[in-house]
Amino acid sequence: MKKLILITALLALPIATWAQTKEELKAQKAEKQAEADAAQAEANAIQAKIDALPGWRIGAFGTVGVNLASFNNWYAQGTPNVNSGNIGVTVNSFANLKQEKFFWRNSLNVNLGWVKFDDKDDPTDDDSFREATDVFNISSLYGRNIFKNVAASALAEYRTTILNNFNDPGYLDVGVGATWTPLENLVVVVHPLNYNFVFADDDTIFESSLGAKILVDYTREIGKISFKSNLSAFQSYESSDLSNWTWINSFGYKVWKSLGVGFEFGLRGNKQEALNFATTNFVPESGEPVPTFENVDNEVQSYWLLGLTYAF
Repeated sequence: MKKLILITALLALPIATWAQTKEELKAQKAEKQAEADAAQAEANAIQAKIDALPGWRIGAFGTVGVNLASFNNWYAQGTPNVNSGNIGVTVNSFANLKQEKFFWRNSLNVNLGWVKFDDKDDPTDDDSFREATDVFNISSLYGRNIFKNVAASALAEYRTTILNNFNDPGYLDVGVGATWTPLENLVVVVHPLNYNFVFADDDTIFESSLGAKILVDYTREIGKISFKSNLSAFQSYESSDLSNWTWINSFGYKVWKSLGVGFEFGLRGNKQEALNFATTNFVPESGEPVPTFENVDNEVQSYWLLGLTYAF
């Protein structure tokens, strides 16, 4: 009996020792995690002081998405011999100057994409890469501080495409008003006096007008994550048909050094562009009514891109 008790005790000893060691390790981990959290909070506080200092802040990050494929005698699909591809590139950059009495914020967003679908059995089809996504947006905001987080400001913003139909249409907003900066990375622009210049070959659809400009921009980098959200809206005083808005969101996650994965999506509402597209593709023999501002289907425009990123 004594031998049995002794053997049982010897067998239970490693289990008790392991359990005790596991609890000790958990306690050590919790202690180290608390120290790490405290150090991160201190680092964030130091970074906040750095961000509050006068001077330039310059940065950029981009996304590249590539998808290439080739099929030969792949009979399961309708076109067994085909070369296909999809290439997309985005660039988001900024150059911001902060001083005690004024600020000057500049930003650039470019998104370009190409697609290819070459049926090797059809000698008449297009075997080259064709332009797909085409976005170009550049803005410059100057503000003179009135209060701590409020400034009198002037904004110039230009939007167009650059691969096809450059400046047809192109939009140039120029206006004055106020800018609110409640957070270091958040900018809210409200300009009740803004003129929306529209450049286009067809001036029967595209028209410049006076209106109000609202721009909201939030750019942040937290550890390995970086993101940017930009909403730009123009409300025409003459007609809602001349109003437009664009909302672009970009996300990046660093995996190794400056390399990572990124995702960007954009939304846009523009009735002038919808009418121009409907008019260009209108077939009189179809029996459909002639497109006008009153009957055009102004659906929300959208795009998205997923791929590799590089942070500068």
